[in-house]
Amino acid sequence: MTKQYTTFAEFWPFYLREHSKPQTRTLHYIGTSLVIAIAIFSVLSGRWWLLAAMPLAGYFFAWIAHFGVEKNRPATFTYPLWSLISDFKMWWLWLTGRLAPELERAGVTHRR
Repeated sequence: MTKQYTTFAEFWPFYLREHSKPQTRTLHYIGTSLVIAIAIFSVLSGRWWLLAAMPLAGYFFAWIAHFGVEKNRPATFTYPLWSLISDFKMWWLWLTGRLAPELERAGVTHRR
């Protein structure tokens, strides 16, 4: 039986372990960066309809990562809000160079 997480603090290490391969994380970073770029462009250009492309951009790369690289089921199916928060947290920690210690604490040792 799969463990049920009741707090974000418990979920976060699980989320990182579900993203153990660098290729998986890279695809997530691409998707998350596109989501942010679309949001900014939409707001600045006044083309609000482009906001509808945000989920497609984010999920497209994430699902390629999970089904094609990591070979696991996306956590978003069970924990949609925590997965969304975790995706942006992972992206921000990577962008600011602070992700490695979080990965180590979660037991992620796969670096290739």
